[in-house]
Amino acid sequence: MVLLGLFLLACQPQNNQVPQKTSIQPKNVVILKPDSPKHAYIKEKIVELKQYPLLDSVTGKITYDETRTVRISSPIAGRVVGAISNLGANVQLGDALAELDSPDLGKAQSEYATAMATLKSANNAFKRTEELYENDVAPRKALEGAEESLIRAHSESQRAQLKLKNLGVPSGSMDNRFILHAPFSGVITERNINPGMEVRPDLTSPLFVISDLSKLWVQMDIFEKDIGKIHVGQEVLMHVSAYPEESFTATVSYISQVVDETTRTVKARCVFQNPETRLLPSMFASIKVLSDPDELVVVVPLTALFTEGESDWLYVNIGDYQYQKRPVKTGLRLKGHTVILEGLHQGEHLVVDGALLLRAEEDAVQQKGRILP
Repeated sequence: MVLLGLFLLACQPQNNQVPQKTSIQPKNVVILKPDSPKHAYIKEKIVELKQYPLLDSVTGKITYDETRTVRISSPIAGRVVGAISNLGANVQLGDALAELDSPDLGKAQSEYATAMATLKSANNAFKRTEELYENDVAPRKALEGAEESLIRAHSESQRAQLKLKNLGVPSGSMDNRFILHAPFSGVITERNINPGMEVRPDLTSPLFVISDLSKLWVQMDIFEKDIGKIHVGQEVLMHVSAYPEESFTATVSYISQVVDETTRTVKARCVFQNPETRLLPSMFASIKVLSDPDELVVVVPLTALFTEGESDWLYVNIGDYQYQKRPVKTGLRLKGHTVILEGLHQGEHLVVDGALLLRAEEDAVQQKGRILP
């Protein structure tokens, strides 16, 4: 019996190979080795709650704040003499911008001097006539005539004086020199005047444009279907090509009550505080209309999402080089971004670039049943 047992044992097939231990990867989790080169192609971002865009970005144009801008022309004809303020100069209220030699000003000054002399003469004549009338030497008709002459002379002197006052010229000056003063403090942003130039009040272009650039307007067109998504006082986020890594906040201050029949858009205006004068008129801006400050949600770039079946998925770094594939429920989807309603939370590490690489890695692991480097 012992010999039979040994014989049967010897007849059994021998297997000297040691079973290989395999790593079992959790479902919907991709594990990369710490030294895997694939880490270089994966970019992450910590999830934050933020105001979300209500509509696709629109193009806006930065313009002067017209309540802080003045366009200056000469109120009188003349030839430019002397110094002229430079383009880009900061000027204060009352500063001299340019000097004109104006015969029209000389005429106005001469008319004022004549009017004042006539007023003085008429006043003296009235006093003499009044004295003669009181002594029964002059008739009442003579007194009335002298009074009418005095009234006319007084009116003419006031007219001549007012004309000089409107020009900003002292009444006693008689030199034909007209000084164009700044009626507003700000920066000279346009200058259309040169030495020796003949200027007139009816020139089509202003001689100077002065604006306070610490506050600007942003004009934009909103499609008719999106009118209900904006309101006065709402914040918008602006990006300009001059500062591609920065964003600027403006506030909606006006929404037109008229729809353009051709473009089916409504014009809206925003106010932007520009204390450092980094943004300039005529710049173009990409504008996002944001939700109210108390309406915060998770917004992710579309590069983080991929579709599998009928669901949207993304990857989240859960630590120890593990990336969890997670289904999410999306909301408003705009160009480049989408709102996440369910499945992602503040503070998590979202994979924003490299999701497709991780997906391919997961497929490879499932096919081979092991973790790839």
